[in-house]
Amino acid sequence: MDNIALIESFGDFKDEKGISKIDLMAIIEDSLKTLLRKRYDSDDHFDVIVNPDKGDFQIFLNKTIVEDDMSEDDDLEIEISAAKKIDPTFEVGEDFTMEIPVAQLGRRNILTLKQILATKLQEHNNAMLYEQFRDRIGEIVIGEIHHIRHKHVILLDDEGNEFILPKENQIPSDFFKKGENIRAIVESVDFKGSKPQIIISRTAPKFLEKLLELEIPEIQDGTIILKKAVRIPGEKAKIAVDAYDDRIDPVGACVGVKGSRIHGVVRELRNENIDVIQWSKNPEIMVKRALGNVTINKIDINEEANYALVYTPVEEISKVIGKQGQNIRLASWLSGYEIDVYREASEDDDVDLKEFNDDIEQWILDEFNKVGLTTAKSVLDKDTESLLNMVDLEEETIEDVKRILREEFED
Repeated sequence: MDNIALIESFGDFKDEKGISKIDLMAIIEDSLKTLLRKRYDSDDHFDVIVNPDKGDFQIFLNKTIVEDDMSEDDDLEIEISAAKKIDPTFEVGEDFTMEIPVAQLGRRNILTLKQILATKLQEHNNAMLYEQFRDRIGEIVIGEIHHIRHKHVILLDDEGNEFILPKENQIPSDFFKKGENIRAIVESVDFKGSKPQIIISRTAPKFLEKLLELEIPEIQDGTIILKKAVRIPGEKAKIAVDAYDDRIDPVGACVGVKGSRIHGVVRELRNENIDVIQWSKNPEIMVKRALGNVTINKIDINEEANYALVYTPVEEISKVIGKQGQNIRLASWLSGYEIDVYREASEDDDVDLKEFNDDIEQWILDEFNKVGLTTAKSVLDKDTESLLNMVDLEEETIEDVKRILREEFED
């Protein structure tokens, strides 16, 4: 096999992978030098010239001219008599350069060269893929479902690049079918062995941000600023937006008429509920807006500790906290303050004693029930001496009960 045929044998690979002629020639040169090091232990005495225009290359061996019968290595030295047959002007100590045809390397070495070339071409492609997607971290990609496995899903894009979507990066309600196209964000790119592994995510807050940019032109062109996005994937999300121009309503622009603008994002996120609020530099206003449409009487802000204590009526507690604590958690993430709630009880508020059966033994609660003391207030409103005359309990027991009721009910 001659050198031109050797290069042409990799033409299909070059075209398929989009490797430039210059890069391919550099890989060929590096591969040849690798082979020479394997064959001669060193490539120091060789020159490799690659001509990308002709699709050709040449290997030259530089030998040292020595006296007759003084050659210790015929691969690296040539005797003066042999050199003068080629050029009578040669002298001992000069360099003698000769071209080595690829065929002279032998069939086995040529096969080895092809293997080295294939390996280096693949390494080059892997490096290019790594660089390409490392620069795309945080961008949305579209892939077709290729394999569905227990711990992850494998996708392929139009160029055949492989993406991995781990189970933990999937929205809980995601249900995929082979051949389906889905969108996700590039989360990380790392080498696994010699091959780059591209991890994508549908649960990252950045995925929500990029979807909003796609659906809302004002965010894309900078008219509206997306300050922050937080989410519990598949359940609930909150985003804070602002605008440089006071005449623009950033919340209305994001939501659209009857939610038309944000509906596409909600659908992509499997009906994740999205609250849109207007950003504020004022911590108290920001915390209030982050908690949503709830009644709040007062907010105490501790900026040094990033802590906010919210005072709200008893009937609003469940709305402030939200399903499984989702609302208050998201509000904390969005505002940057750890939020606690203080329940402001009205005069009419009371709690049945049976609600305390986890902290007070049932036989003690029964003693109070016998004399008509069935609520927390009915016990706390009486002094200890009066209670001693009413129930068959020790003073220490009564004081313990009142302490528990005060801690759990009043506080």
